[in-house]
Amino acid sequence: MELKKLLTGAVTAIGLAAFIAAPATAEMLAIEKDELKFGFIKLTDMAPLAIAYEKGYFEDEGLFVTLEPQANWKVLLDRVITGELDGAHMLAGQPLAATIGFGTEAHIVTPFSMDLNGNGITVSNEVWELMKPHLPVGADGRIEHPIKADALKKVVDRFKAEGKPFKMGMVFPVSTHNYELRYWLAAGGIHPGYYSPTDITGQIKADALLSVTPPPQMPATLEAGTIHGYCVGEPWNQQAVFKGIGVPVITDYEIWKNNPEKVFGITAEFAEKYPNTTLALTKALIRAAKWLDENDNANRQEAVEILSRPEYVGADKEVIANSMTGTFEYEKGDKRAVPDFNVFYRYFATYPYYSDAVWYLTQMRRWGQIAAAKDDGWYAETAAKVYRPDIYLAAARLLVAEGKVEKADFPWDTDGYRAPQAEFIDGVTFDGRKPNDYLQQFPIGLKGQQVVDGGSVVGG
Repeated sequence: MELKKLLTGAVTAIGLAAFIAAPATAEMLAIEKDELKFGFIKLTDMAPLAIAYEKGYFEDEGLFVTLEPQANWKVLLDRVITGELDGAHMLAGQPLAATIGFGTEAHIVTPFSMDLNGNGITVSNEVWELMKPHLPVGADGRIEHPIKADALKKVVDRFKAEGKPFKMGMVFPVSTHNYELRYWLAAGGIHPGYYSPTDITGQIKADALLSVTPPPQMPATLEAGTIHGYCVGEPWNQQAVFKGIGVPVITDYEIWKNNPEKVFGITAEFAEKYPNTTLALTKALIRAAKWLDENDNANRQEAVEILSRPEYVGADKEVIANSMTGTFEYEKGDKRAVPDFNVFYRYFATYPYYSDAVWYLTQMRRWGQIAAAKDDGWYAETAAKVYRPDIYLAAARLLVAEGKVEKADFPWDTDGYRAPQAEFIDGVTFDGRKPNDYLQQFPIGLKGQQVVDGGSVVGG
């Protein structure tokens, strides 16, 4: 395909922008803003940003990028909204929540999904010892996985009988971690609590009390006894093993196989004002994701070296490598192969599927962050406002033309919805086209016209 036609297609795909028709090189995009500052939280899944920077992929696109760690997810989002940051590594729920006005209101979009999987749920040593008698043991003498929350329910019930609250940490109210932890708990009969317009603690009717703890502080908070467990990304589950203060009981890969995790977020205003810059940064991130997964993860050890630096994640190499190189350690010494614990490129990991957005929105509705019922059309419209596969595919077309990626690496013919997914720990099937039918399947959680009124659920 001639580059002129290709670039014209890219313009059509994002609805804006001027391109220069010339040889198929990265410099041919007419960058509107070349000096950029991107934010991130110190987690291993910020890797595409670090690799795009370290491998020169940003520079290849004519971008001069500064990467800056942020104190927490709220600060990160606020700084993107104010323009102090041009974009950031974000929780997938953040652009959606901001766009619908849950918490800080702003129109945030994502042209790039950063990864699949990558989280775990860890409990304290005390809780683990109480769970173990209720867990099946395999012929090899090791506890069988995946571990369901049914065993934890017995511990939670014991705490309740003794008049003690059972507390768990997650990283942010609209984080994947919050929804994965809630999903796992509810699948085991433990109510994780509701939100309401007048009570945003998320602890209405809760058996387990969930609250926010910044990721790097998770291990210390667990060790202090302030919480009894947490859900977080790496390396903070493996850090608990390394320090001997807790036991990761399940990964999110076991809760929902190949679940979407972080996204790269920018304001809708940025995407409209700087369309070529948006394309260029998306191209660089796609190349970084490819590097991270290519040749059966052959580059992961180098990635570990980079991520261990203080300017990125700043954790011990051994801790990061525990999960980043295709294994995961549960109890100390119980290291098992989990080759897809971190996925950055394969399985179309970088494509921003509308159905991924819909799943997050269903969880917001399930737990009361979306207070009232919405029809299926609302879910589809909201997903399309935030997730921008049009920008993504325009960037991919350019990379294919430049010979930097393979055409087969991208789902060109998708309508943005994955096929119905059934690989959840409770066996419930998710169809992104039918969000309300999906919600009807859960014994715990809001559905239909139900709303939270005070401390009660009312409506049908």
